[in-house]
Amino acid sequence: MARVLRVVSDNEKGVERRVLLPEEKHRHFRNIMGVLLQDAQKTWGELWGELQGEVVDGVLVLPDAQQGFKPACGWPEFLEKMWLLKHYIDHARRFSDERV
Repeated sequence: MARVLRVVSDNEKGVERRVLLPEEKHRHFRNIMGVLLQDAQKTWGELWGELQGEVVDGVLVLPDAQQGFKPACGWPEFLEKMWLLKHYIDHARRFSDERV
């Protein structure tokens, strides 16, 4: 449950501000991290799916991979997914470092 505090200062008298309790902060943190990491895992799964069959079979690199890889979704979408994955991981790291 949030507490509402009345802050009295020279600039704004009687302004009420909502202050989160530590339990609420932790719950919000877990929810945000959960969403970020879920999106990161989904994006990684899509990227890994693009590599399956043409480049890798499970964890083995196929011999035909030397001929070059062209993602089924196209290079622009593939690279956008790579960028999104980096974005999700960066945000998760910043949230966990408390540098939001």
